[in-house]
Amino acid sequence: MDQIEQLAQAALARDHLKLRSLAQDLARANINFSVLPYPTTLDSRLLAITAALIELLAFRNNQLPPTWTKEIGPLKEPFFLLASAANMKHLRALCETQSPEPMRKRLLYAPPHFLEFA
Repeated sequence: MDQIEQLAQAALARDHLKLRSLAQDLARANINFSVLPYPTTLDSRLLAITAALIELLAFRNNQLPPTWTKEIGPLKEPFFLLASAANMKHLRALCETQSPEPMRKRLLYAPPHFLEFA
């Protein structure tokens, strides 16, 4: 499994430590996001999460995402990357309204500065 698929798997599992570590590794590697290949998974959830995260990371690195991300639609139902958003009304509202656009358009919700690094 490549690093991008691991990133999506960590997001789906809500494994924030691993997700953050993998995202930092990608940022340090200075990869060209626009040439990343289409994922090998057939899981529609992983495809949507992968496309959202790649678009987010590409944007934050002043790059274009791969063209295939435009082909990937939203999840069938909303998914909150923070499980606590299910119980915390204000956190849920924050995620629903201010989640980064590449994620929000695919019904993937997180706080506005999700995966930003100092």
